[in-house]
Amino acid sequence: MAELRPSVAPGPAAPPAPGPSAPPAFASLFPPGLHAIYGECRRLYPDQPNPLQVTAIVKYWLGGPDPLDYVSMYRNMGSPSANIPEHWHYISFGLSDLYGDSRVHEFTGTDGPSGFGFELTFRLKRETGESAPPTWPAELMQGLARYVFQSENTFCSGDHVSWHSPLDNSESRIQHMLLTEDPQMQPVQTPFGVVTFLQIVGVCTEELHSAQQWNGQGILELLRTVPVAGGPWLITDMRRGETIFEIDPHLQERVDKGIETDGSNLSGVSAKCAWDDLSRPPEDDEDSRSICVGTQPRRLSGKDTEQIRETLRRGLEINSKPVLPPINPQRQNGLTHDRPPSRKDSLESDSSTAIIPHELIRTRQLESVHLKFNQESGALIPLCLRGRLLHGRHFTYKSITGDMAITFVSTGVEGAFATEEHPYAAHGPWLQILLTEEFVEKMLEDLEELTSPEEFKLPKEYSWPEKKLKVSILPDVVFDSPLH
Repeated sequence: MAELRPSVAPGPAAPPAPGPSAPPAFASLFPPGLHAIYGECRRLYPDQPNPLQVTAIVKYWLGGPDPLDYVSMYRNMGSPSANIPEHWHYISFGLSDLYGDSRVHEFTGTDGPSGFGFELTFRLKRETGESAPPTWPAELMQGLARYVFQSENTFCSGDHVSWHSPLDNSESRIQHMLLTEDPQMQPVQTPFGVVTFLQIVGVCTEELHSAQQWNGQGILELLRTVPVAGGPWLITDMRRGETIFEIDPHLQERVDKGIETDGSNLSGVSAKCAWDDLSRPPEDDEDSRSICVGTQPRRLSGKDTEQIRETLRRGLEINSKPVLPPINPQRQNGLTHDRPPSRKDSLESDSSTAIIPHELIRTRQLESVHLKFNQESGALIPLCLRGRLLHGRHFTYKSITGDMAITFVSTGVEGAFATEEHPYAAHGPWLQILLTEEFVEKMLEDLEELTSPEEFKLPKEYSWPEKKLKVSILPDVVFDSPLH
């Protein structure tokens, strides 16, 4: 629950950094991290010292459900000469460390990020006659903040969020989000570290798909060139009824050229997926959760299982908690970025050998495999093949219903345990599939209809007997059963 009220910003005098000499009452009234962000807001809006705020009634650190203590809402007059319309500007408080006393975030020093290192902003076009800002963007920001707190995955510029619903619960085509640097908010140095500001940009489904197939930054640049779709400051207009490709058909050519030249920066997703070893005899009850010590296999202990779960979480850098639909797993603050395009990509940083000694996990070569995806995950297979493998990279599906994972690799990827001689290999519950460029081209032809999932009925099966590979696209309910 939240309430709407005018904010009472700290005064112009900066409070002392918290510590043994700082009176607790003073620190609680004037949290230094909060004060630092207010200072940046006052720089932009000196005429709005007390903007309307949506505030959590019960703060997160007191057991409340909303991680953001406040969301301030300012009226931005835009710049008519630069074709920037008047809009509402929303700024969050709580993803960074506001207090410095470990009630929410662990203090790690002044040189690194404060808390998660960023706050969210959002720019919403002001409608004619609108005297007060709508409050639904604050709940949207709380939803994204809950994802960050629960998964400990941070966002960075160029990331995308598949929301699959109008952001304001209307009939709008704006149903997904991209993230970018706020064009006006400058990074802030607080007593607890640095805070940057990431702006949410509402996009249509077609624009999201283009960001997945190419990259978020490329689509953001295109949005900046179309005033009604965002313009220079990427202002979201929930009444926009056309995609940028409908407004300017030539933009699709730029996306297609970008995909062909650069490939995709999307290296993996959390998904509803599963795999079966078809080459294993039915009576073989030694499943993939077994390890070898010498020549005798034994069942995994609970500790071993937890190690593998941690391996997949850290090694694949993909969240296993289905809090939100798939999010681009590019990271910042020490986590994995997708490297610049290279014909020799590597899985070494993703390998489980960094956590579990290689000899303790049996890598099995499989003769025949069956891959299973729900419709949304299956629709990303052409992206995986065209945007990743044909550019010498890898792509991972991490199951949101268990520890299982499927990684497709090309012949140019280093550090993979799947090889051209043994293209199907399992390392615990992690399956790798190596596909040659020739086979990728064949699969793209056969799977062309996946790019238009509304045109076929489930279940759908594809098979390549000569490669001993089968792919099934199944209803969501299949993956909700205990077997998966």
